[in-house]
Amino acid sequence: MIQVTRLNGTKLHLNALLVETVEETPDTIITLTTGRKFIVIENSSDVIRAIRHYLRSIGVLAAVTSPADPQSEGATS
Repeated sequence: MIQVTRLNGTKLHLNALLVETVEETPDTIITLTTGRKFIVIENSSDVIRAIRHYLRSIGVLAAVTSPADPQSEGATS
């Protein structure tokens, strides 16, 4: 979960795995895969940073960015 702030100042926690898009128009609009949209006061860079931090904390980002075939590293045939 990531914490963001609605325009009225209330805090909201979103499931980072459901975030589909983050737009700045000039307000930041977060769209979830469910179709729900949230307008928040954080800028898009801050939201994306929070998502990356969350993904790193649960090990998802490391798995996605690691090489697919560990044997291909430094292997010579």
